[in-house]
Order: sequence, then C-alpha cells, then structure tokens
Amino acid sequence: MQGIKHLVECHCILPQFRRKKDAIYHKFIVFSIIDDSDTLIPKYIQCNNCGVVHKIFDICKSEIVPGRDELRTTTNIADVKLGMSNDLIDILEMYDIDLPTWEQAKFILNNNKWGEFIILNKDYVDDDMIGKRLFFDAEDKFRIEDFITSDSVLG
Repeated sequence: MQGIKHLVECHCILPQFRRKKDAIYHKFIVFSIIDDSDTLIPKYIQCNNCGVVHKIFDICKSEIVPGRDELRTTTNIADVKLGMSNDLIDILEMYDIDLPTWEQAKFILNNNKWGEFIILNKDYVDDDMIGKRLFFDAEDKFRIEDFITSDSVLG
C-alpha cells in the first residue's frame, strides 16, 4: 500500500477569479491510499472552499455527489488524531497542518513507513523552495529537518 497527496477540482470558483473570462475552478489537496493492486481506495471528502461532497475515485479525479452539500461521516482532524502520541499531535498542531497532511502522517504510522516524511511548512525564495520536514524514524521517534530545493534547471 502507498499513500499519495493529489489535487482534485471542484466546480466552485474562488472570489478572486470570479470576474475572469475563462473560469478557473478551485482545486484542493486530498490524501488517498492506493492498495497493493494499484487501485485507489475510493473515499468521500468535502471541498475546503464550498463544502460540496466529492467522491474521490482515482488520482486527481473526483465526481461531485449530487444533492449532498455536507456529509457528517467524512474524516476530520479529530478522527485522525486518535491513536497518535501527544508529542506528534503537538508538533502537527504547532505547524497548523491541513487534513491531508494529518492523514498522511497517520498512514505512515499505521503502515510502519519508517524513513518517510511529511512537509510541515514551505516557502519560496527566488527559485528555491525552503521549509521543514518531519521524518518518521520509528513509532515514537521523529525528527524535524530544514530543507531547500531549487526549482531552476541548471544547463
């Protein structure tokens, strides 16, 4: 099994794009699990802008569920926190991470994906992305490291 964060597109438009001639629809990040047969496990999630319910059925693909503007059974951060150590919860809350990143952290823990990491924060300076990553070294062993990557292609 593997976990993946990916974008899905909603039908809503953010306010800053409403006056554009060509509509720019809102995209938001979701976390999904791909099983051992390389099939994405479907899930329902609500758009983080308008709240409409989407059924995620493939990477970067969803369908809006007609007639459902809310769903009380979608995963939330409180659900994901269950079973996590207080130290890990404190770190994730300190960096105010989003739901897909909480889900990614839980997936790493539940599946013993030691050596994997989540991005706690990032910023851009010129052609560089800088930030902090949380590495999962063992069940209750974590480390935070700074990182810098360059977006420019050297010729």
